[in-house]
Amino acid sequence: MKFVLAAALALVAMNSSNAKSASDESYNTIIAAAKTEGKVVLYAPIDSPAMRPLIEDFNRRYPEVEVEFSDLQTTVLYNRYLSEMAAGVPSADVVWNTPMDLQFKLVQDGYAQEYIVREKDKLPTWASWENKLYAVSLDPAVFVYNKAEISGDTLPQSHAELVRILETNPDPFQGRIVSYDIEKAAGGFMMVVQDLKNFSDFWKIPDLFGKTAAQFPSGSGFMIETVGSGENVFGYNQLGSAASKGAAGNANLGIVYPKDYTVVLARTAFISKAARSPNAAKLLLDYLLSEQAQQIIVDNQIAYALRPEVEGELTLKTLSEKIGADKVRPVKIGPDLLEYLDANKRTEFLQKWQQAVAGTQQ
Repeated sequence: MKFVLAAALALVAMNSSNAKSASDESYNTIIAAAKTEGKVVLYAPIDSPAMRPLIEDFNRRYPEVEVEFSDLQTTVLYNRYLSEMAAGVPSADVVWNTPMDLQFKLVQDGYAQEYIVREKDKLPTWASWENKLYAVSLDPAVFVYNKAEISGDTLPQSHAELVRILETNPDPFQGRIVSYDIEKAAGGFMMVVQDLKNFSDFWKIPDLFGKTAAQFPSGSGFMIETVGSGENVFGYNQLGSAASKGAAGNANLGIVYPKDYTVVLARTAFISKAARSPNAAKLLLDYLLSEQAQQIIVDNQIAYALRPEVEGELTLKTLSEKIGADKVRPVKIGPDLLEYLDANKRTEFLQKWQQAVAGTQQ
């Protein structure tokens, strides 16, 4: 289902649920129990250096609670957590991962415990599910390009323009387009599924990728680096935070927020039902959703902030000002995320995509 923010004010729509978070008195009990637990285990697909400011700030607030952090690739994280649950061995207390569909499936399969975060009333209404799964940070799907190679009429400003330009002037792009291998990258798969739902001519894109010999390497950072260097000239469906970080260090790297629509993915988190440190997990989840942590997320270009009051470039408010609030398309947390986890549907989609990008579309 297409989820559209109809006006800028919708970005600050708050959850009107009657559910109440812990009172100050009961929260003090949680804090005391967390100090007794002494640590919290967090799995997330974020580089350790990028996470350091968040962990250090959390430790300043709760010095008695150690954060044991594992930086894991998205699918590795998912599979490791599942295998540890099956084996009954210690695992993550908090699971914070990028593929929204896999996270939602874990919640639906009973791996998350319910917890009403302290400031739930400050979060957008679309950013949680049944007090179990919470969006913590966001990332828009953007285009990146090499400014020295692509400009003016050859620079697509929307998905529709990308199709038009690749149909009429493919030469500058030949062999120099990069995007995710969606069979291996769960986040990349999620982005193209959202494109299918938002763009009526979607299947022209992989078909044109096949005709222009697009490449599908691993790693967003690597792809962005090759576009900035000029080895490639255009990157499709790159994460906005990674693109912003890359552009800050390379004047030749440009970013396009597609003006027909910009999909915004959420990196979601839940407290494991099997958490060995459930109280420390509550403190950590509350902290990650606090205004202070959200500001650190933006200031350190970890991702886009979820909370609407946070200031900076990496916010939905700024994105809305760039392209219009009605063009910002956050992916809503809910059962629709499970659609392409159906094995037959997923296989059919992947086969059609692979045939197109290989130039063998029937």
